[in-house]
Amino acid sequence: MTLSEHCKGLLALSPVALLLGVYIAMSLVVGDFYRISIGVAFVVAAIYGIVITRGEKLQSRISVFSQGAANSDIIYMVWIFVLAGIFASSAEQMGAVDTTVAMTIRVVPAEFLPAGIFLASCFISMSIGTSVGTIVALTPIVTGLAGSMGGDVAWAVAIVVGGAFFGDNLSFISDTTIAATQSQGCRMSDKFRTNLLIVLPAAIFAFALYLMHSGSPEQLVAATDIEWYKALPYIIVIVCALLGVNVLMVLVIGIVASDVIGLASGSLDIVALFEAAGKGINSMSELIVVTMLAGGLMGVVKHNGGFDYLINALTARVRGRRGAEAVITLLTALTNLCTANNTIAIVTVGPIARDIAERYGVPARKSASLMDTASCFVQGLLPYGAQLLMASGLVGISPLEIVPHLYYSMAIGVMVALSIVLQYPRIKRK
Repeated sequence: MTLSEHCKGLLALSPVALLLGVYIAMSLVVGDFYRISIGVAFVVAAIYGIVITRGEKLQSRISVFSQGAANSDIIYMVWIFVLAGIFASSAEQMGAVDTTVAMTIRVVPAEFLPAGIFLASCFISMSIGTSVGTIVALTPIVTGLAGSMGGDVAWAVAIVVGGAFFGDNLSFISDTTIAATQSQGCRMSDKFRTNLLIVLPAAIFAFALYLMHSGSPEQLVAATDIEWYKALPYIIVIVCALLGVNVLMVLVIGIVASDVIGLASGSLDIVALFEAAGKGINSMSELIVVTMLAGGLMGVVKHNGGFDYLINALTARVRGRRGAEAVITLLTALTNLCTANNTIAIVTVGPIARDIAERYGVPARKSASLMDTASCFVQGLLPYGAQLLMASGLVGISPLEIVPHLYYSMAIGVMVALSIVLQYPRIKRK
């Protein structure tokens, strides 16, 4: 590769460097990675990317960006985000989250409380599709039980955080799963099966560690009747998704189930129903905007030859599938480290990962699983990530106190490495 080709390639990639530089620099200046919106950094990078595009009129450059932002895969992802937001908000407003927490906590045997809390966190996060939501729901309960569980508060909270990332990594309505499968062009059910084989040993390892701790806590849930039917929307969503039903249809079914149960039980009225839907859409608004900005920016980078240069540079010494999988994993992890957001990392790296996967015969389900798991590995150990900041804030401790106890997050990092080295699970590309 000649010097001019190197310069051209680096210039084409410079909007991505500017994106990360602006976001990291501003976040470090204010000392908070969540006060600065990454959407602003994307806007700055997008304007810069349009300016450096040579040989075309301004309108044509903007068209390149717009075509990337309005890519059919991006718009499909937006549809999913909107419906996922409506479903999550409607189900929460109807009382499904509280019911699910109460049901899972109530059935935990007292002598296996740490392991039971881990399983409850796994199930709840898989049901609601968000690690932050799971942490918010369970952390206050677990904090009061830390002494009875045989550990300090940081250790107890780490159990919840680990389980929350298990579900976030696998849930059909998780934004990371949606972003990974859509960017790689594979079915959610295929990615789920492949991903589960990678992370299940890590979950079993963490579960075994927690089984070694026992306690004699007081009754967790008061002896009141639990309205079990309010958990049906989550169960319906999981079953439909496992059966391979289209994700949009799955979410519509979940929304209808939540609304019907809410109206029938009196938990929701028509006004509250629409308010919940609006709240759900608004909760996804920044993610939707950032997704479209990322699509547009990646369109400009690709148009200028940035993708081809990056793929050629990273794969110059790659000789097979292992090297390609390692590059996909490393790219995702580094981007997540810079953005402190696993969904944004997947959206940003997705198009590059797909090109690498297709070039070196990596099955789409494997590349999607590696991206999702690598991002959850980094996010699950990131002291300035939303999840650890939320957990530490709820209990009044430093996120650095929680990190050493995040056994599951550490274990999935090991499993990702092993899945690349051992080429596990074995998948024949269609």
